[in-house]
Amino acid sequence: MSTLKDHKLRNLILGLLFDAIGMLSFVIPGIGEFSDIIWAPVAGWLMTRLYKGKIGRAAGVITFVEEMLPGLDILPTFTIMWFYTYIFKSFKKEKFISVK
Repeated sequence: MSTLKDHKLRNLILGLLFDAIGMLSFVIPGIGEFSDIIWAPVAGWLMTRLYKGKIGRAAGVITFVEEMLPGLDILPTFTIMWFYTYIFKSFKKEKFISVK
């Protein structure tokens, strides 16, 4: 049985791996931007698998666009989504609960 802590760690590791894969296009001049044509839809789909619901679908679209646009591969969208989901969003919930 997977705990929340295990789920968080798995998503962080996968997110770092997927961001690294997305940045690989900078390593291979010329071929790199062509590889984004393949990686962009895969990355968008992976984002929707890691984060469910509307927020996952929105993040998938953002990831797809970020990977398709030249020069934006440097943005770590998977890692940003992890921070949003597990740090900022939970902080916001705690703040809301403590105000009540």
